[in-house]
Amino acid sequence: MFKAILLSKGDTGTDARITEIDDARLPEGDVTVRVDYSTINFKDGLAITGKAPIVRAWPMIPGIDFAGTVEKSAHDKWKPGDKVVLNGWGVGESHWGGLAQVARLNGDWLVPLPAQFSVRQGAAIGTAGFTAMLCVLALERHGLAPGDGEVLVTGAAGGVGSIAVALLAKLGYTVVASTGRLGETDYLKSLGASSVIDRAELSAPGKPLGRERWAGVVDSVGSHTLANACATTRSEGAVAACGLAQGMDFPATVAPFILRAVCLYGVNSVTVPRARRELAWVRLASDLDTGLLDSMTREIGLAEAIPAAQEIVAGKVRGRLVVDVDR
Repeated sequence: MFKAILLSKGDTGTDARITEIDDARLPEGDVTVRVDYSTINFKDGLAITGKAPIVRAWPMIPGIDFAGTVEKSAHDKWKPGDKVVLNGWGVGESHWGGLAQVARLNGDWLVPLPAQFSVRQGAAIGTAGFTAMLCVLALERHGLAPGDGEVLVTGAAGGVGSIAVALLAKLGYTVVASTGRLGETDYLKSLGASSVIDRAELSAPGKPLGRERWAGVVDSVGSHTLANACATTRSEGAVAACGLAQGMDFPATVAPFILRAVCLYGVNSVTVPRARRELAWVRLASDLDTGLLDSMTREIGLAEAIPAAQEIVAGKVRGRLVVDVDR
């Protein structure tokens, strides 16, 4: 038996509760992992609250991330005792996820936990940090380099934003953090932001083109914020889009792309091929300050994850929430 959050579909919406589950109910997979820590991401919040159709099969254990130790393996890459992390692949959506003490899944989905990180830190990075690193890699492939100009990070006080600020600042970029919580200004500057702006500067409907400012952008917000970020990116600049906290819509024009040659890169963290996953984790190990990671991380127990889902959807969570599945 193991403890988990189990989601079921009821007449009045999604029901989320802590449940004792028999190991025999675990889904098919060639690797069984003893989960030490999971996390709460925006997508997890949507799944647990039922505010978006994230869950594809019922009942479901949510949790798109976990870090833990291999217990059993029929996969040639993994053996008992290996420390691993999981991000994406539909886990917590169509396959039972990480907000549980045990997970069974396809070993091809796992990545080795870099030795530089504790298991707790690996979970704290989670999909948010992995996605932030993928955004940085996209901007680097575009040719963006420190000294090219200001780099905007939207939704900066959230999980993706916080880690993106920390990564970009350590790499030498001049980071401007956009947030709806100006009370977090000191926090964002402690992560390396050179300045902080109110999200209201970007979140309302804007013009097709604005004053050129950003050499690059990491956007986790979408909607008008993404449209305005593109409209104010400098010629030959790049925008990496990875989220939809404001909305799925993109009320923009082609003007930034055909008049300024701005490039918009879509970043999907769910089905990234193994080679790029491992590269992202290698770069996280070298480029993410673990002291800053710890400073942006708050730990909660499994039962606290259910109310925390409401908080993250409401935009009230700063940085990263790590879930100790044993308490």
